[in-house]
Amino acid sequence: MTANLAIDLDRSSPVPLYFQVAEQIAEAIRRGDLAPGSRLDNEILLADKLGLSRPTIRQAIQYLVDKGLLVRKRGVGTQVVHGQVKRSVELTSLYDDLRRAGQEPATQVLRLEPRPVEEEVAGILGVESGSEVLYLERVRFAAGEPLAVLHNWLPVGLAALTAADLEGRGLYELLRSAGVRMRVANQRIGARAATQAEARLLEERRGAPLLTMIRTTYDDQGRAVEHGSHVYRASHYSLEVTLIER
Repeated sequence: MTANLAIDLDRSSPVPLYFQVAEQIAEAIRRGDLAPGSRLDNEILLADKLGLSRPTIRQAIQYLVDKGLLVRKRGVGTQVVHGQVKRSVELTSLYDDLRRAGQEPATQVLRLEPRPVEEEVAGILGVESGSEVLYLERVRFAAGEPLAVLHNWLPVGLAALTAADLEGRGLYELLRSAGVRMRVANQRIGARAATQAEARLLEERRGAPLLTMIRTTYDDQGRAVEHGSHVYRASHYSLEVTLIER
């Protein structure tokens, strides 16, 4: 923990000591005294400095982990998480939004292959069920932290995409470069618990809250050019919407 961070405990207060510690660390994070990526002392050192038991410190840290302010990393210790990504709901690529926000986007391509399409997605893309479409599965990182697992289905032949392309540029940028003129999208936002596979990819616990986004994008001729089903870490990501009275 940074040397200039002071924690003052009121041992006569009815407020539990673990909560006092957690709230003061949280406030230091909000003020910027503990910057994203900062490491905290281990539980033994913290307990010794504050004159508290190790279980009390462990409870305070777990409280902040559950709130999404701290993260435990094997071999590294406990760190302040990078700031939550706030994204306006627009027809833009997550990669481009992260780049504009200075969040150092990176992509790991897990799947890039033609595969038979199931009936529901076939109806969305306007192709026959069982016909081949291009399937993409990626993990998107922001500032070195896994942020989202992205699944996309595209009509075959729409654009020549490679894993190297998708690791260095956003999907929408690549489609526009291929001459696809995206005009409008339908989007549905929800939430659910992480599966075991998603938790592993996102470095979350199984059952952790995830935001979900299902989006279908259409070109200026009204043809579906991309369908996506994505999940985002709720502790790292939020969506902002501007509402206008009509």
